[in-house]
Amino acid sequence: MSPIRASERDRYPDDWPAIRARILVRANGRCEFTCADGRRCNAPNGSIIARMKDDKERWCSDLEAVDYLPTESYDLVRVVLTVAHLNHQPEDCRDENLKAGCQLHHLRYDAEHHRRNAAWTRRSRKRNGELFAEA
Repeated sequence: MSPIRASERDRYPDDWPAIRARILVRANGRCEFTCADGRRCNAPNGSIIARMKDDKERWCSDLEAVDYLPTESYDLVRVVLTVAHLNHQPEDCRDENLKAGCQLHHLRYDAEHHRRNAAWTRRSRKRNGELFAEA
């Protein structure tokens, strides 16, 4: 199961592992997010792929072909599919609110949500005189 922060665990239903497994099966073990060019990412769970450094959405899974790429052009990464809650509410586990995503796309999808939460946390700590408190 993918890591869930201890502070968030109570927000997930008891059957989350089964829900997550169902979504990964629905996705055929591949990223369901759409790349900037409109195609589905399709990065395969558990595989090692070569992501291009200048365009992270371009990748190659044929590692024999990677031998012909200059090493400064790509990073080798293992794809770990996670399940994103599209409305950022872990309690809402309807299929239409869940999407399997590789690290790149899940993090990109959540980036603005994370920025807002981090800003709120900083403001809250500053108000409480805890700006440099441990998280």
